[in-house]
Amino acid sequence: MTRSLVLLPGDGIGPEVVAAADVVLQAVCRRFDHRIDTRRYPMGGAALRAGLTVYPDETRAACLEGVPVLLGAVGDPAFDHLPRDQKIETGLLALRSSMGVYANLRPARAWEGLEDATPFKPQRTAGTDLIIVRELLGGLYFGEPRGIAADGRSAFNTMRYSEDEVVRVARVAFALARGRSRRLLSVDKANVLETSQLWRRVVTALAADYPDVSLEHQYVDAFAMNLALNPTRYDVVLTENLFGDILSDEAGAVCGSLGLLPSASLGNGGALYEPVHGSAPTLAGRDVANPVGAIGSLALVFRHSWHGEEEARAIEAALARTIRDGHRTADLVSGRQTATSCSQFARLVAERV
Repeated sequence: MTRSLVLLPGDGIGPEVVAAADVVLQAVCRRFDHRIDTRRYPMGGAALRAGLTVYPDETRAACLEGVPVLLGAVGDPAFDHLPRDQKIETGLLALRSSMGVYANLRPARAWEGLEDATPFKPQRTAGTDLIIVRELLGGLYFGEPRGIAADGRSAFNTMRYSEDEVVRVARVAFALARGRSRRLLSVDKANVLETSQLWRRVVTALAADYPDVSLEHQYVDAFAMNLALNPTRYDVVLTENLFGDILSDEAGAVCGSLGLLPSASLGNGGALYEPVHGSAPTLAGRDVANPVGAIGSLALVFRHSWHGEEEARAIEAALARTIRDGHRTADLVSGRQTATSCSQFARLVAERV
């Protein structure tokens, strides 16, 4: 295999976790005799500090070549004062929009050996293995009109969805469910929101195309509770942009840390991969970040962009063995346990690949 991968290290701990994923990537290349060419581009606060725009033209061009993109994290409080069109978060939304990645896959699993790392009862969380499919290009994050009133005393956002937007992400979720347990849960707020009423109607109608998949609906508040009470009940969960953002963070807590969660954002040709966690600027440069989400995202690159299921499984198995052997980063240790640094954890995973 000869492939290319665009790396956007970003801000805060982003460069550290991307470097960790790169260490594992090199180990995979040695084992499977692959050649993967990586190219790095600035994004977010790192781009602003270099005197560029938050999503520079050169970075945009690289991300639109059809090559998979691995993003570390973006976010820098030094630029929080900028107007909305120059904010780092606006740049991240522009990245997703320009790449056309409308389906965000967020796997969440309870790793053997981390039973005591979660605030939830281990007997409830053990065996958790679910995927939240989050619609990524619609809803409140992109809806217009939006803004703050001239007097600063009121603000407004628009939640908007079209039938086509729901259909395309729902098809991704149904296909995933068909390849797993053939169970799909759709999460909405159809008792209150018209957008959710549309969502439920469209997903229900689409289920006729997937008669082998069992479809269930839940309101978002009920699912938020049930995710904490009985996470092993769920397999593939489909929901809209805002709900998916919030619920996947809850799934991180169920598993033990947000640093454990990878993600893949897929669309019409483009593919963006990133750990779910943020840039955590207070941790930057200390070699204490959790690279599991970034390394897991690399596994998803092989699975979804390069059709390398064997390589993906090798990465995930190496992660599992490393964790099972008792190695934990600072966000997962308790009591007298010794934390493993970000870079050392990456080396341990690479050895097990």
